[in-house]
Amino acid sequence: MGYLGPAGTYTEQALLTQPDLAEAEHRLIGSIPQVLTATAQGAVDLGFVALENAIEGTVNVTLDTLAFDLDLLIQREVEMPISVSLLAPVGTELSAIERVVSIPVAAAQCRRFLNETLPDAVLEAANSTAEGAQIVAARNDRVSATVGPVRTAEVYGLEVLADEIEDHPENRTRFVVVARDGIPAPSGHDKTSIVVYQRADVPGSLLAILQEFAARSINLSKLESRPTKTQLGEYCFIIDLDGHIADKVIGDALREIHMKQGGVKFLGSYPAAGEHQEEIRREAGQSEAEADAWLDELRTHIG
Repeated sequence: MGYLGPAGTYTEQALLTQPDLAEAEHRLIGSIPQVLTATAQGAVDLGFVALENAIEGTVNVTLDTLAFDLDLLIQREVEMPISVSLLAPVGTELSAIERVVSIPVAAAQCRRFLNETLPDAVLEAANSTAEGAQIVAARNDRVSATVGPVRTAEVYGLEVLADEIEDHPENRTRFVVVARDGIPAPSGHDKTSIVVYQRADVPGSLLAILQEFAARSINLSKLESRPTKTQLGEYCFIIDLDGHIADKVIGDALREIHMKQGGVKFLGSYPAAGEHQEEIRREAGQSEAEADAWLDELRTHIG
């Protein structure tokens, strides 16, 4: 299992919420693209990366690598509440901080606090919250700080100068487990992710794609356009939809889009995260069994 290191990242914290993943052999890797590449090349069996944040939106480096560069399949998603703290070497005064070192997506989640409390501090980019903590701990200059989880302070011997500084307390990050192959069996509460490449940039092409889902009452939980990186003005669509590729209506919709609109890259069908997910899966399984029994009873009257 490969994930973004060094120790103490939000990614590690999210991974440890999954008992089976926590027990796996771990390999800490220096950047998200390297995690995904190591998985694609077989250096690790599974990769665990951040995909989306409730405040900052998509983690573009993850999405673009999955959509354009590598062929990997999502196996699971994990959602985790994100709380951000300001961390610095013991004895550092808040008023003395001149620079904040962190991965940009984490610093952006507490932009209001930084602007109001440390308006003159310089932001320095790091590959992860843990790397930022490593840099600040090594400098030990009493003018550098970082932002990240409290766990990072524990790992690198830093002090929490301010806790819960995120702009929005409801902030959450979505992580995914990826593998070279394999599609998890339907769980009754699943999500499917795809990339749709338009065959031509013509009026109504997006509407035509969406109509395939609307006609089958398929709910979309995410719709995002991304440049195809081929030429200016060419975009593809990243879509998350409720359901599993094994479901007839999902398979039928994807077949029609592939046939009529353009290429479809399948990113995976996997158990959906969220509150009460196990209860939702049980209810879905029970509803399916009841519907099958109802249909079977009707068919006994044929002929």
